[in-house]
Amino acid sequence: MWSDTETKVDYLNYLEVAEVVSEILLDPSMRPVSVGIFGTWGTGKSSLLNLIETDLNRRAKDEVIVIRFDAWLYQGFDDSRAALMDVIARALYEEAKDNEGLLGLAKRLRARVNTVRAIGLGIELVAAAHGIPVFGAAARATKAVSDFFAGTPSEDDAKAVAEGAKEVRSLIKPEERKSPPEEIDAFRTEFGDLLTKLKKTMVVFVDNLDRCLPTQTIHTLEALRLFLFMQSTAFVVAADEDMVRHSVSQHFKDADEKHVKDYLDKLIQVPVRVPRLGVAEIRAYLFMLFAKSAGLGNDVVEKLRERLETNLRLSWKEQPLSIDDALTVLGEQSRQLRNSFDVADRMAILLANAPLIEGNPRIVKRMLNVVRLRSRIAERRSMPVNEQMVAKFALFERCVETGAIAKMYALINDAAGGKPELISKLESLQDDPAKFAEACPEEWKKHSTFLVDWFGLSPSVGGIDLRPLVYLSRETTPLRGQASELSQIAAQAALRLRTIRTLASPAARVAIQSIPTGEHAGVMRDLIAVLRGHTDWKSKPDSFNGAQLLADANSAAAVELAAFLRDLPGQMPPWLRAAIGQKDWFSEGK
Repeated sequence: MWSDTETKVDYLNYLEVAEVVSEILLDPSMRPVSVGIFGTWGTGKSSLLNLIETDLNRRAKDEVIVIRFDAWLYQGFDDSRAALMDVIARALYEEAKDNEGLLGLAKRLRARVNTVRAIGLGIELVAAAHGIPVFGAAARATKAVSDFFAGTPSEDDAKAVAEGAKEVRSLIKPEERKSPPEEIDAFRTEFGDLLTKLKKTMVVFVDNLDRCLPTQTIHTLEALRLFLFMQSTAFVVAADEDMVRHSVSQHFKDADEKHVKDYLDKLIQVPVRVPRLGVAEIRAYLFMLFAKSAGLGNDVVEKLRERLETNLRLSWKEQPLSIDDALTVLGEQSRQLRNSFDVADRMAILLANAPLIEGNPRIVKRMLNVVRLRSRIAERRSMPVNEQMVAKFALFERCVETGAIAKMYALINDAAGGKPELISKLESLQDDPAKFAEACPEEWKKHSTFLVDWFGLSPSVGGIDLRPLVYLSRETTPLRGQASELSQIAAQAALRLRTIRTLASPAARVAIQSIPTGEHAGVMRDLIAVLRGHTDWKSKPDSFNGAQLLADANSAAAVELAAFLRDLPGQMPPWLRAAIGQKDWFSEGK
């Protein structure tokens, strides 16, 4: 099994990109500079940050101060602007604490952050309309004041106001108060002075920005430019570009499309997009994952990594490293890896090009974890399947819609001995795409291009009892519908929709409205994953209300739910017929 965390080892040939970014960060003529590492969920942004940091330390360890800031960690606990300033001030203090000439300045800078945060608290309670920056716990107290003025206070508002006032009194003495602009200017002056005297470049990595809510995202970006962007500084921001633009549009309600685009373009000087992995990269990635999990020595695995990296860099003139060559690099103890490498060799082209995967390394790794888990269960239960068959079936589940998966289950369960004749027929039609598409069930027709390649993937599954594969797919972790594959905003909406008790719920309406464009179907798949665990459909599942409301609001989500409900076993229970029997999204295609 493989850990689903970022790595500091280059399995994806990202080192070339990391080296270029390092050169930009270390070039004095470029500073101050902001670099954006852009990519969707799971493409390896955090791993690329690790490689950049490693390369910076290799090139100029004594000339840089590298600071990591995870914006998501502070969400709901502290204002991100204040948190970022605090993290930086503490890092500079650690750098300067052994230098008596700089220690006093470093201490003043740390104290200045608390003062700025405290001033933000105090003025926000009485003068928010003046456009003063807001920091720290003031957000809660400010909301409470706003609620009181609007006539909609909550039961926690009085407590929030009291706590805000108490914190202000504890942090600021009346005689020490300065105006917010003066405090911010003082912070910038001391910050710049300390950096200059340290004679080092400060490089700040900002990660997980696309997991944050819009306000947190915008505040973090504002802090980079307004408070910290000065000579001897460099910032590397890792994020999903589309999600950041969504945050901009949500935060600035009146911004048009041009301003939404310009906002990020003005903040990020050097955009770097995480390279999409091709067949060669995915194949090498799989080789490395299998080799790493085989328990071979680190030195041996590193030799393979170096050989694969060289091969990828020369891919413009060299053929991909063969399985035999890879095994030779690993030595005699690697013989047991031949089958795994064979799986990698066969699956690489589909993993690189298949819909809903498209070379995403995190999805690939999660798929392999599911394959390995199912294979181990099959081995313990003496099931007549091997890892190649399990991998092929898991790939099908990942790359087609819920209705197509349900159709596969139905074909296998209804066939004598779990051997559907249609499977054998489609395998025989791979060379004639038109006849292949015509022979596909209605639920598979839109996936016919992918399925031609899938049926051609070894091993053949025609004439084989496939019931064990259906059993394994239902008994192990689902490949689809995991909330962790959604953006932070969509995942929160999915969690909220699981708990909706009535169809008139205002909370459901708010949750659905918050789902970013393009993620409604993903949220529905998350709800369906929960619904699959409901065994007695004579009663309504707890999460059904949220799923029904989402289907009513979005056609893509409705398609997912309708396909799932049509394939439920047995007769439709009365409560379900009453709930959705007359719905257009359910009756269509029935």
